[in-house]
Amino acid sequence: MAKVFIYPATSLILSDLVARFGHKPLGAALGIRERIQTAGLESPPLQITPEEPKRGLKYAAVEVPSGVRGRMAIYGPLIEEAEAAVIVTEADFAFGCMGCARTDELILFTLRQSGIPILELKYPTNEEEGIAFVATIKNFLKGLPNGGEA
Repeated sequence: MAKVFIYPATSLILSDLVARFGHKPLGAALGIRERIQTAGLESPPLQITPEEPKRGLKYAAVEVPSGVRGRMAIYGPLIEEAEAAVIVTEADFAFGCMGCARTDELILFTLRQSGIPILELKYPTNEEEGIAFVATIKNFLKGLPNGGEA
């Protein structure tokens, strides 16, 4: 089972596809769930500790907007943990909005520099493209270590 970073990281569809084919999806839900369920965080809805901004500095310089550093404090460790990635470009907002163009650029740059296998697809706009989209993701995931069947 490979750990697969999904982009957009908020896409439940990608997360489900990765899990169906026997891999562990790494996305926003995983990073945020960890913060929500961790005992000792007393500031809902922020769920932040004094260490979070420091963690974000590992991935983005101090001059970068604080929102980018905060998001990278969540996504950076997931990218480091990833053994592969599925990137969907030009996605519809309903597919999974990331919310910050600068963070998007930094995530994509970091993924491309990581050297892990990456599948990059354009978001499908009709049924035929949708079928090919799912088939391409399936073939990519089957090619990863311990790729399973749905």
